[in-house]
Amino acid sequence: MTDAATLAATIRARAGDDPVRLGLILGSGLGHLAHEVDGVAIPYAELPGFPHVGVSGHNPQLHIGRLEGIRVAVFGAREHYYENGNPRAMLLPLQVLRALGAGAVLLTNAAGSLRADIRPGDLMLLSDHINYNGLNPLIGEKTDARFVPMTDAHDPDLRAALKAAAARQGLPLPEGVYCWYSGPSFETPAEIRMLKLLGGDAVGMSTVPEVILARFLGLRVAAISTVTNMAAGLSDERIGHEHTKAMAPLGAAKLERILREYLRNLG
Repeated sequence: MTDAATLAATIRARAGDDPVRLGLILGSGLGHLAHEVDGVAIPYAELPGFPHVGVSGHNPQLHIGRLEGIRVAVFGAREHYYENGNPRAMLLPLQVLRALGAGAVLLTNAAGSLRADIRPGDLMLLSDHINYNGLNPLIGEKTDARFVPMTDAHDPDLRAALKAAAARQGLPLPEGVYCWYSGPSFETPAEIRMLKLLGGDAVGMSTVPEVILARFLGLRVAAISTVTNMAAGLSDERIGHEHTKAMAPLGAAKLERILREYLRNLG
């Protein structure tokens, strides 16, 4: 497999040598933001070892360039654990991000809400997460670097900056705890009742493996969920992937405003 340094050199040859400041991994409904990057787009298929994403509604390209004046690397898709049973699928892309110079990554996802005050179309900033699967992408790592502390894994300074950006845009950005279920089936009402008892505020099928991997690599992390539905048993909605794709743009427009405001103030 091609290593991260070799891939980073290949990317620089096409996108230029300026270091990337920030990475963005986009969830459902935000794929269009990648096309707003002033730079180049490289299909994952042209980057050996990058995941083969098989989820409709995602855009498997790496976009390198400037967004609101900041040099970014935008991953238009992620591989989810439920696709191939590999929690380490996003390790190489994150290694490449670090090799390109980035010190932080912002993750986005679509999620179901467990809270009556966070509704479809709303956003939630992750303050913490619950890895309910028990799966860990660092299983098999041979060095002591595998013992990654996860206190403040969701970086307090990044969270504060995102909340400030939301406030300047006049948008609410409540914080909450995200629970990771493997998918691809949605959770049962009984499982949702259990997650509420455990302190969960939203549930989804991604993000947690990337948070763990990013912290393993020394990257700072923040993540925001776009709420596409109330979790099972909390409404009369008919939950499904088509529903998720249909509802994701409602919150994505707000999230784009926050991300752009955040980037403008990085400069």
